[in-house]
Amino acid sequence: MAFATGKFSFALCDYCGQRYPYLTLRKNWRGFMVCPDDYEPKEPQLYPLKYRGDAIALKDPRVDRVEPVLVFLSFPGYSAFQSRGSEYDGNNMQPAPVQLPVRGAGRVGQPIVVIS
Repeated sequence: MAFATGKFSFALCDYCGQRYPYLTLRKNWRGFMVCPDDYEPKEPQLYPLKYRGDAIALKDPRVDRVEPVLVFLSFPGYSAFQSRGSEYDGNNMQPAPVQLPVRGAGRVGQPIVVIS
């Protein structure tokens, strides 16, 4: 559908109510037809921020090294991770030195299999 250009027509400003030539009125960001004196552009604060999600993957990752597992053994009643304390705060969770030697014994027997 075609519309007329409106070069000889007049219109009222939606804000101030004054009569202006139709072609001088502009539509503001709220949809009102306003005169050049009442026109205000949309504030930049009203635009949403462009959010790029958090980076999850690492660039050029390397494989983990396989570290040997250290197990500290002690007798019952002794904690392998007693705090020896440090000169600053008193707890550093280093393995406590055990004055008693660690002894271990093992034995392999023959398993008994019963099928019923």
